[in-house]
Amino acid sequence: MRLGVVRGSVVLSLAVPELQGIRLAIVEPITRDRLSSGGNMGGGKPIIAADQLGAAEGHIVGFVEGRTAASPFWPAKVPVDAYCALIADRIDYHGRTDDRFSSSVTPAAKPKSSPRKASS
Repeated sequence: MRLGVVRGSVVLSLAVPELQGIRLAIVEPITRDRLSSGGNMGGGKPIIAADQLGAAEGHIVGFVEGRTAASPFWPAKVPVDAYCALIADRIDYHGRTDDRFSSSVTPAAKPKSSPRKASS
């Protein structure tokens, strides 16, 4: 799942029957650079996502892509590549520090093997 900002919606004049009644939102993925700067959210290449939540322009949504995006419509075969799965109230981003990922990790100690006694 990735986060994105709803920038608008798409209206289809002609569509395959499986898409009738499904709202399509324009979602701009949020990049880590924009998130860490604290400025304008977004920054990624916009995608079109099926939206049954009613996310409005400017809402932050979590979206899934690929085969998972069609799961909410099962058993129908709806041709979607992205689906808005949640609307976020806020994002608390604390940044990624290199120390956190390059910290020294001590491997688990191997148990000492004790010599086995021969059974008689």
